[in-house]
Amino acid sequence: MSASFNPNRVTASLLRRSRQGALATLMTGSGDPYCSLVNVATAFDGAPIILISRLAVHTKNVLADSRVSLMLDERAPGDPLEGARIMLSGRAEQATDENRESLRRRYLNAHPSASDYADFADFSFFVIRPAGAHLVAGFGRIVDLKPEQFLTDISDASELLSAEQGDIEHMNEDHRDALGLYATKLLGAGPAEWRCSGCDPDGLDLMADGKTLRLDFPERVTTPGGLRKMLMRLADEARAKD
Repeated sequence: MSASFNPNRVTASLLRRSRQGALATLMTGSGDPYCSLVNVATAFDGAPIILISRLAVHTKNVLADSRVSLMLDERAPGDPLEGARIMLSGRAEQATDENRESLRRRYLNAHPSASDYADFADFSFFVIRPAGAHLVAGFGRIVDLKPEQFLTDISDASELLSAEQGDIEHMNEDHRDALGLYATKLLGAGPAEWRCSGCDPDGLDLMADGKTLRLDFPERVTTPGGLRKMLMRLADEARAKD
């Protein structure tokens, strides 16, 4: 296994970048496996968020038995089996009064069109609490990981969490040039109307035209002030590449 291969980072990045996945649940009554396609976002710590209707079979299954698995893949060009993929196992927890607004906000930042139905009475947000992950990232790169290896520690980041939405809006309204530099100069993406869809202690999430990127920070940030310094530093690094 290559010394440069970091399974923790690969898993965390794929988790943050994924917008669709295959959700496996257990059929009520029979216990047979049932798989469906769902849209996905991530909570502040990286745990997957899904928005599902009580009219759907998978929601009925989850309400009866919260055990689930979720497969996310990189959708690499060519043979899809050549791209990285992860299978998360865990339990799906319905949003509570305490965390619903945070889950809703982060999900809608990733899937703006869902605002048309997110507040319908039959729809609910669920967060999948992973018990582990199985990463397949190529020949000889198959690793089982514990949640603490790919989720983000947010125990010291309450200030950043509280300010996140304001920081996202500020970047999207006033610093679209910097977002474009991150995408093109630091991440090798093509020019597009790149927008920020999330930030956390470990990095920044970008999206444009159905594509997603993850900009990892060289060091953790836990405060709004620390985030601003980090983004300025990365913008300077991107401009230096010109």
